[in-house]
Amino acid sequence: MSSTAIATVTKMMEMLPEPAQEQVADHLRDYIAEIQDERRWDRAFQSTQTSLIEAARRAKKEIAEGLAEPMDYERL
Repeated sequence: MSSTAIATVTKMMEMLPEPAQEQVADHLRDYIAEIQDERRWDRAFQSTQTSLIEAARRAKKEIAEGLAEPMDYERL
């Protein structure tokens, strides 16, 4: 975030009474934590995407060749 955006948010918060400032800060902490979690998930997903694509290709090939079997949920 640019320093201008941070300054704008800070000025907006300074105009609020202190209890409201605390409430906004709590919401921002939660929101930022969610964003960080989503970014970690995106990075983890991207790092496994090649493997997932290859697994899907193998599965499609096995299905086309008649080698696939229905999943037996009792064996999980």
